[in-house]
Amino acid sequence: MSPNAKGALLALLAFAIYATHDVIVKLLGAHYSAIQIIFFAGLLSFPLATIMLMNDRSDGHLRPKHPWWTALRTVSTVITGVSAFYAFSVLPLAQTYAILFATPLLITLLAIPVLGEKVGLRRGLAVVVGMIGVLIVLRPGAAPLSLGHMAALAAAVFSSMASIVVRKIGSEERSVVLLLYPMVANVLVLGCALPFVYKPMPIEHVGMLGIIAVFSFVAMLLIIAAYRRAEAVIVAPMQYSQMIWATIFGALIFDEIPDEMTLLGAAVIIASGIYIVMREGKATVSENRPVLNSRSRPETGTLPRISLLLRRGLSRDPNEG
Repeated sequence: MSPNAKGALLALLAFAIYATHDVIVKLLGAHYSAIQIIFFAGLLSFPLATIMLMNDRSDGHLRPKHPWWTALRTVSTVITGVSAFYAFSVLPLAQTYAILFATPLLITLLAIPVLGEKVGLRRGLAVVVGMIGVLIVLRPGAAPLSLGHMAALAAAVFSSMASIVVRKIGSEERSVVLLLYPMVANVLVLGCALPFVYKPMPIEHVGMLGIIAVFSFVAMLLIIAAYRRAEAVIVAPMQYSQMIWATIFGALIFDEIPDEMTLLGAAVIIASGIYIVMREGKATVSENRPVLNSRSRPETGTLPRISLLLRRGLSRDPNEG
């Protein structure tokens, strides 16, 4: 089996685990606030993340060289986590994924002012088409827009911002700084909000939080392994396989059948995202490769960002952001 095939299979397995992770989030979201779920999932993830960060042997301190950019990334990550978990809790899985898949389109747009990226006509049209796909999913005017829809959009926007900030300052800022600040902020900020939303949890629900932490960790390691073996243009599109799992899990567990407009909009968004990935894969098209180098799903801050772990020596490409 070729390295690219191995990488693709590892990525498919990783995103299947992520999709299962999201099912558990949705199940818990029927009983608890997204704040409570992320707080305890983050606490349970901290030991796993700390073990990985202990391997950082680079000299330096934990004060950021770019405090304002680091603060923006940290705030964006916290908002993304709460928004994404809430969206999974209240929206159908397929609809949530369709909106979150707009993230590569938003990264492409944000790369213009933040990174000075030059987006040509083809990628620009792909972004426009993808945004039309988002409108097809949301159907403003034809169907009421709920807080869940707004949360999913917020998750896509702020996840894109977090990705762009990493690309902006990642070559100068220590990876451990960019990894730790969002995780600590999640615990501190959500910990302050927790008393207002806390509900006692039976032991089986605590176990489900543990499964969320473990699944995130295992899926992250699988994606890292995938990027070590295969080209980014092969691995990145595998994230869209989550739509298949969302359709299956939604039908079997939550009695959710995606309607034709959701599937059409998702197809348009996915096609646009894949086209942007393929265009960035050509060296003459994009100097920054903002989408290909983002690597991660929308962040929750419960575990380190994959692109940063790749940059710490796990990637074949020393220039990864």
